[in-house]
Amino acid sequence: MDTALPHGVVPAPGPRYVHDALFFSSPDELAAATVPFVQQGLAAGDAVVVTASPATADVVRTAVDDDRVRVLAWVEAYARRTPAAVTAFRRLADELTATGARRVRVLGETDFGRTEREQLEWQRYEAVVNHALADRPLWGLCLFDTTRLPDQVLESVARTHPTVVTGSARTPNPRFVDPAEYLRGLPVPVEPLQAAAPRLAVDEVADPIALRHAVASALADTGGPRDVVEDFLLAVDETTSNAVRHGRPPLGLRLWTSAERLVCTVTDHGPGMDDPFAGYGPAHGDDLSRGGMGVWLARQLCDHVDISSGPDGVTVRLTTALR
Repeated sequence: MDTALPHGVVPAPGPRYVHDALFFSSPDELAAATVPFVQQGLAAGDAVVVTASPATADVVRTAVDDDRVRVLAWVEAYARRTPAAVTAFRRLADELTATGARRVRVLGETDFGRTEREQLEWQRYEAVVNHALADRPLWGLCLFDTTRLPDQVLESVARTHPTVVTGSARTPNPRFVDPAEYLRGLPVPVEPLQAAAPRLAVDEVADPIALRHAVASALADTGGPRDVVEDFLLAVDETTSNAVRHGRPPLGLRLWTSAERLVCTVTDHGPGMDDPFAGYGPAHGDDLSRGGMGVWLARQLCDHVDISSGPDGVTVRLTTALR
């Protein structure tokens, strides 16, 4: 019973999405908290999955030593772009519960990337999943190595996880911020390429088809990989179509190109976009026939999608590195 728990300790949750954080600074500290989590899960009939860096996964696997624990390659769960990671965990929950698991426990270690821009995107992800995975029977124990991660990442973790695990105890996180509030407070990074003159500038889009041809022509000689350029063009097309359907004229577009990356902004003068979770899943859930996939597709096709809303409308900025 809850009354038997130490003051402040949170009892084990029911079969709904749970998002716990574990901060560790040594293999012993990592093992001390993860072994009870795994053992209790297996005893309860939960599936248990580890998806982490090779070093972290080895510590957990050695400490637990149970063949029922599934190790998922880091790249299979934490794909290069955050919406794909959301989709991967939703599918994982569906797959394992369909085979009889009551719930899926995941020991996950997010790969925050190497640059501040990449880290910001994955900080956003840690807030988004509180909403995007809410309907799945997942219990995530997120693993954060305090000896390796930058201070700004650790600060964001403390604001995006409702519960913290220490040893075998789960306690409420007093620093947790409502995910929507957290996401709205994140900065829109400055894009240096925008300081230069755009390669293409259209102030009033009258013909979306002609605009697509103009963008395609401007992208044709960038020298980037064909699939990357085509993905970017499709993202621009989806974003302008969204602005035509849901925004208000005039619709404007700016495109910048360099040897390193592509940047495009699409601006309309509609009421803006207030949903901070937009684009991390189809707007109408799994029923793709209902549409609502524009921002979702853009987030999958581009490295970064930044949305800025104000009294004069909304601007969507798409950015992709030319790999």
